[in-house]
Amino acid sequence: MAAGGKLQPIIIKRVKKGGHGGHHGGAWKIAYADFVTAMMAFFLLLWLLSSVSQGALNGIAEYFRTPLKIALMGGSRSGDTTSPIKGGGQDLTRTDGQLRKSHEIFDEKSREKEKNRERDKQALSNLQKRIKEAIENNKILQQYKNQLLLEMTPEGLRVQIVDEKNRPMFDSGSAQLLPHTRELLHELGKQLNEVPNRLTISGHTDASQYAAGDRGMGNWELSSERANAARRELVGGGMQDNKLLRVIGQGSATPLDKANPLNPVNRRISIVVLNKESEAAVLRESEPGETVYAPPGLANRMTPPAPATAATAATPPPGSPAQ
Repeated sequence: MAAGGKLQPIIIKRVKKGGHGGHHGGAWKIAYADFVTAMMAFFLLLWLLSSVSQGALNGIAEYFRTPLKIALMGGSRSGDTTSPIKGGGQDLTRTDGQLRKSHEIFDEKSREKEKNRERDKQALSNLQKRIKEAIENNKILQQYKNQLLLEMTPEGLRVQIVDEKNRPMFDSGSAQLLPHTRELLHELGKQLNEVPNRLTISGHTDASQYAAGDRGMGNWELSSERANAARRELVGGGMQDNKLLRVIGQGSATPLDKANPLNPVNRRISIVVLNKESEAAVLRESEPGETVYAPPGLANRMTPPAPATAATAATPPPGSPAQ
């Protein structure tokens, strides 16, 4: 009761409680939408991962492992190729662009080396055909064609002139060439000068005891003298002397007929027209190696002389044997 005896009105507020007809708000809808979006993104990621190759996955993983390093230091990204645009190579399994580039360079060099080898082999094969044709067109040399062996070896084209029982190349126990052998070597000298390849000459004997062995001479000396005699006749036929890399005598150490060391075919002159690889191998033999011991002052005495001019190299020394 209020002052003055008046009664205050009583206000009753009634709240109507409905079942499910009322409005509950929209907060749950936002949460549900976020959940559905997350699930959609998750399944989309699974689908993308299932359709990407393993190489691409490795490239992506590599990028995210070192993104800061690439950004700060620069350089090629994963899968880099020789493209002017860095990164993004077709093969993302490559983690180092330079590694792939070096392989490409190596493959290119290998292909070029193989081309040169085939070109060299073809040139030697053509030389073999020309030698055969030259012998066939010479009536005098036709009767000696059975003494001429031509074969391709890993070193190059090997031309061998062998003895027959009744048709030797040299006088017995001598380095004096017989007339038909000189003519044959002259013809070979013309043909060998047509190719840029360099060559080696080796002399061989059979296992018979050298007649002058009691004077300190043997098959080694005889084979060396015969190889040098063949060199003179090749040069006399027109071959340039600077094409020669080696002239050696091998005695009876490497017989052609191993089953019969006394067979006349073991007495022969072997000329090898070297391919480029074999030529380089011979030249490497003269390269300096690791010095184990050298007398004092030897290095000064081994100073190489000034290279000779082409004219000097082509001119034989005075007093040399007739060629």
